[in-house]
Amino acid sequence: MPEKELKKKENRKKDLKSSPVYHLMQKVTLYMDQYHVDGIVGLVPGGLGDAVSAIVALVHIYFGMFKLKSIPLTLALLNNVLRDVLMGMLPFFIGDIIDFLNKAHVKNMRLIDGYLNDDAAIIKDVNRKAWQSAAIFIVLILAIAGMVWFLIWLTKTLGTIIFS
Repeated sequence: MPEKELKKKENRKKDLKSSPVYHLMQKVTLYMDQYHVDGIVGLVPGGLGDAVSAIVALVHIYFGMFKLKSIPLTLALLNNVLRDVLMGMLPFFIGDIIDFLNKAHVKNMRLIDGYLNDDAAIIKDVNRKAWQSAAIFIVLILAIAGMVWFLIWLTKTLGTIIFS
């Protein structure tokens, strides 16, 4: 690669790392996973806390899709977020415990940093899993819809038993 192109690429990396969105991602990752805000928010019943966590994770997805312009990376990021949402929705506090242990934001930040820093292992892994991530994305969407249906059914059934 010619020196001019290398310099241009390095400047782009520097600009991305100093961008407000990148700094916001770092803060989101710090608060959501290191300070366990994700787990605390996940305690909000009805999957609402998990939905809030997913909305907060959109900053990572935005960066992957629109700043790094990588569809495979974006699919991998979505995969992590949807797994986190699905696991967080498991009933009887199982999902809440998993929310404290699963570090989806840290995983996403690691993928973004590796991709941004041209980490060959991460880029190879992201590219290899692109189609797998797309299939998992569809399965996770269906699983989340099923979990919502199950929670509605469970609430209705328990409500009928308790309040009848």
